[in-house]
Order: sequence, then structure tokens, then C-alpha cells
Amino acid sequence: MNTEQSPPPYNPYYPPQYPNATQYNAGQPTAGMMPPVVEHVNMGIPDSAPPEYTLGFENENCFSDAAIRRGFIRKVYLTLMVQLLITFGIICAFLYWETLSDWVRGTYWFTYTMMGVTFALIIVLICCGDIRRKVPLNFIFLGLFTIAEGLLLGSVVVYYSAEAVLWAVGATALVSLAMSLFSLQSKWDFTAASGSIWAISWTLFSFALLCAILRSQYLYILYASLGTLVFSVYLVMDTQLLLGGKHKYSINPEEYIFAALNLYLDIITIFLLLLQLIGLCR
Repeated sequence: MNTEQSPPPYNPYYPPQYPNATQYNAGQPTAGMMPPVVEHVNMGIPDSAPPEYTLGFENENCFSDAAIRRGFIRKVYLTLMVQLLITFGIICAFLYWETLSDWVRGTYWFTYTMMGVTFALIIVLICCGDIRRKVPLNFIFLGLFTIAEGLLLGSVVVYYSAEAVLWAVGATALVSLAMSLFSLQSKWDFTAASGSIWAISWTLFSFALLCAILRSQYLYILYASLGTLVFSVYLVMDTQLLLGGKHKYSINPEEYIFAALNLYLDIITIFLLLLQLIGLCR
């Protein structure tokens, strides 16, 4: 009996060849035995992530649906309009109610108290994402902030004439409308220059300290003019963050309270600077 067996057929892929095994891992396959390609890697964040996983600012506009963005813009501007109407109503009460005006002029702690309350509410709305995203907590805190800011502005406008305040309101409306139209039509992306604008604002703050020390009317006028310019640029930048599109950064449509707060603070700051400028020039 012939016990000699015939050799197995030749297989060019067996055994696997590992060239230069001392340089590569012994278990690494060659090009002929490529491992399967992983098409999707989940880094621990679920696909249907809650709002806590989303950021306020996005490098890429993940909300590419135009309908979602338009609804977000309508919601922001509706909230902003309600805020401005409440603020203007409170200002008018301080302007034309003489008893209230006299009480505020003789009560210095009221202004400082409102400053502390508004600062605390701003910190809560900016730092606590759960509060500004959850209904009705976001509207409650935003309403409290708007009322406190209106009371603070009311305690400031009592030291100006009603005519100067109305001129400042009109000038603020004109500047805000012009900057909004500019941000719609401009090809310049101000969202990419947020760091430079932040540095300029701190320079302006240092200049404000110098004005407080020197107490010169001309320096006050220069400060109010430069401040109006800087916060007008801030208004353009925040409007572009709101619009999204081709800009480098945009605000997540879930952050409509944050967007309305940004625009509101820009407009209020422009109003205060223009009021100071008009009051000094009269």
C-alpha cells in the first residue's frame, strides 16, 4: 500500500506573509488581507444626544435646514421685541412719573441693587445651560432679567431730560436697524474676528477707567463715540451668529434665549452710550 500523500494545492495567500516582522507587529496583515473598514465610530455620545451635548457655537452649521433657521430667527426677534417693549415701558414710567423719579434720585442704593441683580441673572443665564434651555425656566429668568435691567435703566435716565432720552432711543433704533441690514448684506465675516473685538472691548474698558480718573468732558465724548462703534460691531457679529449660513461660527438654534440676550445687551449698551453722548453734547 502506498502511504505517500499528495501535497495540497498551492494557495498564494496561505500562509500569510509578514515582511520584515521585526519592524512591524507580528499580527499585522498584508495588503492582501486588509481588515474591514469602520464606517462609523461612536465616541460615547448617543446619536440622539440631549441638548446638554450640544454647543452654543458651532464651527459647522449642523442645522442646514432653512426652515429651522428661519423659525429660530423669528423666535429670537420676537423675544427681543418683547424685551425692548418692556424696557421702554419701564423707562417711560421713570421719566414721566415725578414721584418715582424723585424717589430714585434720593435713594442711591436702588441703582446699585439693580446692578447686582442684573449681573447675577446674567451669570445664571450664561453659565447654566439647563436653565436657559428648559421651558418655562428660561422665560422666567429672562423676564426677571429684563425687568431688572429696565429698572436699572430707569434709575439712570432720571438724571437726563426726557428729550435727550427720546433722542437716544431714536438714535439707538436707527443704529440697530443699520447694523442689522449691514450684517445681512456684508460679505465680511465678523464672527471670525471675535477675539480681536474682545481685545478692543477690554482696551475700551481701560480707557473708561482713565476717563473716570481725569473727568474730562472731551474724554467722555470720545469714550462714548468709541464705545458706540465697538458695540455696533458687536451687534453685527451677534446678528451674523444668529443668521448662520456661510459664517465661520453660528449659534445653535436651541439657544434662542442666549441669542436674544446677546442682541438685547448690545442694543442696551448702545443706548446708554448714545444717551451719555447726547447728554454731554447738549
